[in-house]
Amino acid sequence: MTSCFRQSVVRGLVGLATAAIAASVGCSGKAAQNPHAAGMPAMPVKVLEAAAVPVSDASEYVATLKSRDSAVIMPQVEGQITQIFVHSGYRVKQGSPLIEIDPVRQQATVRSQESSREAQQAQLNWARQQYDRTLALSQAGVVSKQDLDQAKATLDSAQAQMDSLDAQVKEQTVQLHYYRVVAPRAGIVGDIPVRVGDRVTTATQLTTVDQPGSLEVYVFVPVERSSQLKMNLPVEMLDSNGKVLAHTRISFISPQVDNTTQTVLVKAPIANGNEGLRQSQFTRARVVWGTHENPKVPILAVSRLAGQFFAFVAEPQAGGSFVAKQRPLTIGVTVGNDYEVRNGIRPGDKVIVSGTQFLADGAPVIPQS
Repeated sequence: MTSCFRQSVVRGLVGLATAAIAASVGCSGKAAQNPHAAGMPAMPVKVLEAAAVPVSDASEYVATLKSRDSAVIMPQVEGQITQIFVHSGYRVKQGSPLIEIDPVRQQATVRSQESSREAQQAQLNWARQQYDRTLALSQAGVVSKQDLDQAKATLDSAQAQMDSLDAQVKEQTVQLHYYRVVAPRAGIVGDIPVRVGDRVTTATQLTTVDQPGSLEVYVFVPVERSSQLKMNLPVEMLDSNGKVLAHTRISFISPQVDNTTQTVLVKAPIANGNEGLRQSQFTRARVVWGTHENPKVPILAVSRLAGQFFAFVAEPQAGGSFVAKQRPLTIGVTVGNDYEVRNGIRPGDKVIVSGTQFLADGAPVIPQS
């Protein structure tokens, strides 16, 4: 009897222990599922109401700046460069010397022509004296009319040769001026690809002279977006930090596609009063196709995990309480210190912008503006 009683007591104690463990496990599971029910205190967080803002639908491309008023300097004679008077970036006036091509041979040609002219001048003077003398003798009846005609023909021939030599000397002198290349107008000297000692021809580009404040941006747009191109589309010039340097609009769209790059050339004028942009400069251009409205959230409120963006939103619950809900986001462009959100946040949502590193999905929060 005593043994049976003891066994009953043991079985009863084991049953009570099992029930207590089960009850404990059940309560723990409920607490894990609902931390607020377990008494987790609500965390004060700063929230920002998401609002729809206009966002530009734009694409960025590498662009090239070219002068709309650039003079390409090429020599009019062949020869070896003996002196370069300027450097790239120099400001020059009209007529300022730029480059000198060895003029020694041409100078010798001019001197030879001038010597021939002087010799012919002597011949012309002698022919004129002979004619004057023959004319006087003819009037006195000493010489015949044939002698007078011969003297006149000799004078006319000497005069014709003199006129020919005058023209040759003038031509060679003008040609000599071409050996010193001068600026055709005032402006800024561009790149100088030649050096002293180089031999140049009339097809060699020596440099350029550009007038500041008159640039044009060349943008090569992929052919896939060519159907969206239209005149007067806004274009923004950007620096390396994304800051807008200038605003302009498309003024030219090429009717042809570049077979090598499969791009379409578009041009837009740039007002460059501050000279912050340069001829032949590579830069970034943003073509604005249009605008749309999407909510934006601060960058600091967005976290990234395994390539996916997330943000916490304070969602209202029954009884006026709030919990933090983690939402996956589809991010668009960066607008200042904010992200454009294309999916995941709706206008009016209360985006949590502080303490996000301490939050868990479903944690109770107290929104503060």
